[in-house]
Amino acid sequence: MAVRSGLFSASDISNNYADYLPWNQPRRELLRPVHNYRPASTRFDSRTTHQDDYSIKGLVNTVSCKPPAMPKLCNIPLEDLTNYKMAYVAHPLEKRFVYEAKKFRPCEIPFENLTTHKQSYRGLMGEPAKSLKPPARTCGQDLPFSNTTEFRDKYQAWPTPQMFSKAPILYVPPEEKMDLLTTVQAHYTYPKGAPAKSYRPVHCVKKGGHFESSTTTKDDYKRWASRRTGPIKPIPQLNLPIEPLDCLTTTRAHYVPHPPISTKSCKPPWSGPRGNIPVEGQTTYTISFTPKDIGRCLASYSEPPGYIFEETDALGHRIYRPISQTVSRRNSPFSAGDSEKPNQQELAVSA
Repeated sequence: MAVRSGLFSASDISNNYADYLPWNQPRRELLRPVHNYRPASTRFDSRTTHQDDYSIKGLVNTVSCKPPAMPKLCNIPLEDLTNYKMAYVAHPLEKRFVYEAKKFRPCEIPFENLTTHKQSYRGLMGEPAKSLKPPARTCGQDLPFSNTTEFRDKYQAWPTPQMFSKAPILYVPPEEKMDLLTTVQAHYTYPKGAPAKSYRPVHCVKKGGHFESSTTTKDDYKRWASRRTGPIKPIPQLNLPIEPLDCLTTTRAHYVPHPPISTKSCKPPWSGPRGNIPVEGQTTYTISFTPKDIGRCLASYSEPPGYIFEETDALGHRIYRPISQTVSRRNSPFSAGDSEKPNQQELAVSA
């Protein structure tokens, strides 16, 4: 930051800290809104709406529905006889039969390694399977297999010239020792130079006096007293009606519904499926078509035959009339109204 007294480094400020003393300037007031809140002078009772509306209630005395203890009316003990005990007849139990375990006796017959399947299954002798292999055909002639093919028989080898081969030159290693220096190492030398010197003038630091904390920005720039401007609203030029909207559109107000017009169908009735009638190979086009000769366009002629040049219109088109119409127009008394006849043919050619 540029200061009037010059530029200072961190070392100069730390060494000469005793020479720069702070000024006894008054403390600036903070730019904040005015604090208008004043707390109430009465003491806060710290009670809530729940504490005010709901008071503590005591215990509710409930009525016991337990029947009262009544004294015994009879001291006679309860008779424990039932119908089952009176009608039950005890029958003597039969003695339980105990089976004696038989002693294990090993089989005296030797083990034959036979199973139920082996004893019961007996294979039936059937017819042997017949071979479906075709019989081997013997060659009629004992000739060796021909290794020649159609390609080998008809292929003719072209005479190819003998390739010329040049004997390689024997490598002879150089007798001199190889110089491993590059062109940069051989020609580039490091100059004996020193770093560049700075030609910047040395600032004279004046010692003594007080440190000025003001800058050019603080002295020249003054804060303006600005006010917040309100939004610029355009002047309303539309006069809205006072009466409420009837919510009717032009379609609802002026639309008149018309009954739909049912059109008559001109489609011929379907006569049913046709029989197996063969399709005719002739059409209307093939019957009524007559081939015509392709003629040359009259506009391609410099002077079309059968027409006489009459005039050139405003657009630059040259108008030709047939010779027969020109002669009849000269002879007839109604030559002025010939242009209105629909059957008149004219030839217009662009120039």
